[in-house]
Amino acid sequence: MTKKNTNLSHFNKEEVPNANGLTFGIVVSEWNGNITEGLYNGATDALIECGANDNDIVRYNVPGSYELVFGAKIAAKSKPDAIICFGSVIQGETKHFDFVCNAVALGIKDLNISLDIPVIFGVLTDNTMDQAKNRSGGKYGNKGIEAAITAIKMAVLNKKEIFA
Repeated sequence: MTKKNTNLSHFNKEEVPNANGLTFGIVVSEWNGNITEGLYNGATDALIECGANDNDIVRYNVPGSYELVFGAKIAAKSKPDAIICFGSVIQGETKHFDFVCNAVALGIKDLNISLDIPVIFGVLTDNTMDQAKNRSGGKYGNKGIEAAITAIKMAVLNKKEIFA
């Protein structure tokens, strides 16, 4: 969990590479859509603020967080400079939470190993809906913004490596 009463989503635009000319695929889980929409909106706003063109951001919807990995594989076919995956899994009374969170984390890790495109983990794994709301545009900021900044930095790093 984030530090108590701290908004970690503020960034200094001067410290972020310009995103002009970069392309992004954003895979969004429809499950807990009120949360994932907040993440998506925060990310797209941050990408555009940092110079990305709206036409260079392509959205892919998937039913749930478990499907994010396959959605990212589909997004990778268009060869974006980075892919961001947004999901929200809320702890329940069964082990389902653990299985989904683990599978998605490992799946996104595997994509980072197998693809030549950075895949950013933007999945909230919270104990309560209130925690998820606070992290998707609430009092703790918006993890979507943080994922967008990470995507820009990793895309630029990857381009430097490719052309080195």
